[in-house]
Amino acid sequence: MERRLYSAEHEAFRETVRTFLAKEVTPHYEQWEKDGIVAREAWLAAGRQGLLGLAVPEEFGGGGTTDFRYSAVLAEEFTRAGAAGLAVGLHNDIVGPYLTSLGTEEQKRRWLPGFCDGSTITAIAMTEPGAGSDLQGIRTTAEDRGDHWLLNGSKTFISNGILADLVIVVAKTTQEGGAHGLSLLVVERGTEGFERGRNLDKIGQKAQDTAELFFDDVRVPKENLLGELNGAFVHLMTNLAQERMGIAVAAIAAAEHLLEITTSYVKEREAFGRPLAKLQHIRFEIAEMATECAVTRTFLDRCIEDHSDGTLDAVHASMAKWWATELQKRVADRCLQLHGGYGYMTEYRVAKAFTDGRIQTIYGGTTEIMKEIIGRSLLS
Repeated sequence: MERRLYSAEHEAFRETVRTFLAKEVTPHYEQWEKDGIVAREAWLAAGRQGLLGLAVPEEFGGGGTTDFRYSAVLAEEFTRAGAAGLAVGLHNDIVGPYLTSLGTEEQKRRWLPGFCDGSTITAIAMTEPGAGSDLQGIRTTAEDRGDHWLLNGSKTFISNGILADLVIVVAKTTQEGGAHGLSLLVVERGTEGFERGRNLDKIGQKAQDTAELFFDDVRVPKENLLGELNGAFVHLMTNLAQERMGIAVAAIAAAEHLLEITTSYVKEREAFGRPLAKLQHIRFEIAEMATECAVTRTFLDRCIEDHSDGTLDAVHASMAKWWATELQKRVADRCLQLHGGYGYMTEYRVAKAFTDGRIQTIYGGTTEIMKEIIGRSLLS
């Protein structure tokens, strides 16, 4: 079905993104995967190309647009290129809204220009060794010491953890913490007591640095409190819908691309003296995946449109996230199976997509959490 979501301006932006990927990302990606980290120059190149800070006001160096469809184009093209390591979506769509919607004028002047030109790479630190999807289990503490906060604790599985120059840390600012006692503190690179652990060895997304972070009596200036004191839970809930939409958009793009690759493969690959595509079972597999992708794409495009208009709610974002990522997982598995032994070889795109995409049903809120959010909305 012809998509009606994008205008000519969006498609022109898509060509810009494809050119950037072909020039600045794809030639270097294999080395980044070996290194376990993306070169900082790629971030600076993304800034020069205008791919960072799309929603940041122009006065701070950003694109000045709240149209989420531009972010969706970025997610689709980075996914098709297999370039999850350069975490532009995390930077733009997850961290960005906290800085633009909660930052004071002084904070915006201090942080946003670097955010947009690629010299300031960002991360958000929520997950802890004992607290993943359950934010109320956070143990990292920030004690009020008059002119500063004293931050102690640790975080894990933090994307951009090694590269990040600016980390938004979720910490307890009351003894009980939980929904009414968490705050957001911005910790900057070089702050005494802020240490990074190892670059974690993952099964996929090898170029994307993911780290442990440690805070030992870190003195965080009072002016680095982001948003309302003890208001982090509400801030997080407000912004999670966009994070989940970004993941969902990447998921359906991945599923569609895998289907394209596999469709071409079964047309060319022969078994028992004829192309795989001539076997009824293969045709049924392709037909099922194509239909599932088409139905999901229709729902996702509507969600993207609603989010761009500011009308998408948390429930439908959760539906989009769990459904699209579970579809991606199923399609990756079935496409790998249709490739046979070749699908298990790392030089084949389907193998890389299988391992890179497995995290999709976990981060940003697990499938189980998404179902809980939906179920509560219907049954409470």
